[in-house]
Amino acid sequence: MAIDPAVIGTSTPSFSTGAERGRLRFFAQATGQNEAVYTDVEAAGAAGHPDLPVPPTFLFCLEMDHPDRGRFLTDLGVDVRTILHGGQEFAFHAQAYAGDTLTFRTEVKDVYVKKGGALEFIVRDTHVTRDGEPIATLTSTIVVRDPKAAK
Repeated sequence: MAIDPAVIGTSTPSFSTGAERGRLRFFAQATGQNEAVYTDVEAAGAAGHPDLPVPPTFLFCLEMDHPDRGRFLTDLGVDVRTILHGGQEFAFHAQAYAGDTLTFRTEVKDVYVKKGGALEFIVRDTHVTRDGEPIATLTSTIVVRDPKAAK
């Protein structure tokens, strides 16, 4: 299966989701972020934050809130049983906080092939904004394995 490079530059519909305190606290605890600013509103305020700051990689979790997150791959004809998460990068522009409503818009940045077509790569940038203000850019790489390729 060959992913058409014409998808480069296309975007999925944007969606918005909220950063909730309970989820932020749970994530901070689960990932070992022991700083009180991630769990205690008073400590966050004392550190100059208006509310609990969103831990850096939690934006990836919020991206998973997309109500139709599998549609992108389905529309490309990709069988999800053939994909791997190939990488994730974060570029931060501003701090997000509990109570923020964040908007996510994902666009295809690149498509390329390796190993004679046995592996295809889709690179996507997800732009995260709050009221139009850039918060972060999440770059993810999806690896698609050709099930017909020699093992």
